[in-house]
Amino acid sequence: MAREKKTVHKVQMTEGKRQIIQQLLQEYDIETAEDIQDALKDLLGGTIKEMMEAEMDEHLGYQKSERSDSDDYRNGYKSKKINSSYGSFDIDVPQDRKSTFEPKVVKKRQKDISDIDQKIISMYAKGMTTRQISDTLDDIYGFEASEGFISDVTDKILPQIDEWQHRPLEEVYPVIFIDAIHYSVRDNGIIRKLAAYVILGITCSGHKEVLTIQVGENESAKYWLSVLNELKNRGVKDIMIICADGLSGIKEAIATAFPNTEYQRCLVHQVRNTLKYVPDKDRKAFAKDLKTIYNAATEEEGKKALDRVKEIWDEKYPRALNRWYDNWDAICPIFKFSADVRALIYTTNSIESLNATYRKLNRQRSVFPSDQALLKALYLSTFEATKKWTMPMRNWGRVYGELQIMYEGRLPE
Repeated sequence: MAREKKTVHKVQMTEGKRQIIQQLLQEYDIETAEDIQDALKDLLGGTIKEMMEAEMDEHLGYQKSERSDSDDYRNGYKSKKINSSYGSFDIDVPQDRKSTFEPKVVKKRQKDISDIDQKIISMYAKGMTTRQISDTLDDIYGFEASEGFISDVTDKILPQIDEWQHRPLEEVYPVIFIDAIHYSVRDNGIIRKLAAYVILGITCSGHKEVLTIQVGENESAKYWLSVLNELKNRGVKDIMIICADGLSGIKEAIATAFPNTEYQRCLVHQVRNTLKYVPDKDRKAFAKDLKTIYNAATEEEGKKALDRVKEIWDEKYPRALNRWYDNWDAICPIFKFSADVRALIYTTNSIESLNATYRKLNRQRSVFPSDQALLKALYLSTFEATKKWTMPMRNWGRVYGELQIMYEGRLPE
């Protein structure tokens, strides 16, 4: 089959356009591309002014040079700075005595006539600070955008965040992951650490979905119960498994909000917390022994492996394995599953790629000016990261089938 020839639309150079270009060259001392930009910016300002004058004529019902018996008349000009694709510049907005003139070409409270808002939000989503964005706009576009202006632009997404945080959720989630990343936030001149708790759900179709992001300070059963109740209020009726690190109060909150849900400790966090007690010289060998615990075929074999590891290392590191014994009831659910399901719930790997995006914010911003600024950055980073989430989890068909058997009657067919 012959390939269809692509049509290329060329800009037609009319005689009128040639005359405009000639007049442009005569009027301005143009030698570089930057000179062209400056000339176009000047022309844009003049064009807007002329359009506003015409709008004022229509508003009053007579032209500037005409006389009229109307009790409304021109009343000078008001200077206004606007941003455009050619940079920032001042325009003179005509005023009328009654202050009833509403310009259309640049509306009363409009300060931007380009798509700069989206550019600012895009840069904010990539983790840039307001100072970095301001400098970038100045370098590339010649905008003198204050940090306050940039903050005002990004504040436009706050209603979107609120809507997103309260959107309806699905009734059933086979697996939910909860993880935390800590950030430094300035509050009344004092820098304090805040945790951003990310709740990621796996839907019945096997797709990842960020259910919510909560910025909090103190973990407790009361706090986690309010978070889980919020999920219920948004439509969640059942969860098979919640995977999380040892967040304070999470176990008790799950038992209250979702009594039929199993709490699975994240084993990667469990291993990391254990190895904190082990110096570098023994860490590799210790980690290898820990694998014999969580890779065991059954819970009984896993418990025996734990006892063996304790026997090997207890003399050198007596406290290292305490958490394994203390949290065994939250570790052992994994043993009843096959390798496919274990691969899904064994770790928070499903959330780690998202966390990598969030950690970039820490590298680019040592301190956030407010918890609201942090929430804006997290939301935009989430939006960027989740654009790629188009495929279901690996081996989801087998995983879902096994979960349907294990949790009979609770997952849709």
